Amino acid sequence: MALFSPTELRTLLKRPLTEAECELAHDLTDDAFYGEVGDRVTDPPQRGVKSVALMVACRILTNPQGLRSEQAGGMLQSYADSETGVVLSDDERRRLRRAVGMSTGASSLNIAPVDDCPQFTAWRPS
Repeated sequence: MALFSPTELRTLLKRPLTEAECELAHDLTDDAFYGEVGDRVTDPPQRGVKSVALMVACRILTNPQGLRSEQAGGMLQSYADSETGVVLSDDERRRLRRAVGMSTGASSLNIAPVDDCPQFTAWRPS
């Protein structure tokens, strides 16, 4: 399944890329998506998946070490929370989960037996 084409990736980055770079970016993006939503991405992908995929692939190619900040005086560099590999940002994760129809926020689940649930009647004005 193609999340994006090499031409789309080259156009977005505005620089030449080898086929190997495009394929690697695609495979790493696909792996990150599978880790987050399993096999819920369809072929062709749902609306919204391509934009997230291209954002992730661009980051893979422009910042492969995951550098978060850099300071010249004193030579300070900080990296993405000791994460290795491709990790989706909170925004990317939320957008991807929404695109494939998964919940994006917290929810609650009542697992108490029906007999234990309090009975109530909603008051409605006459």
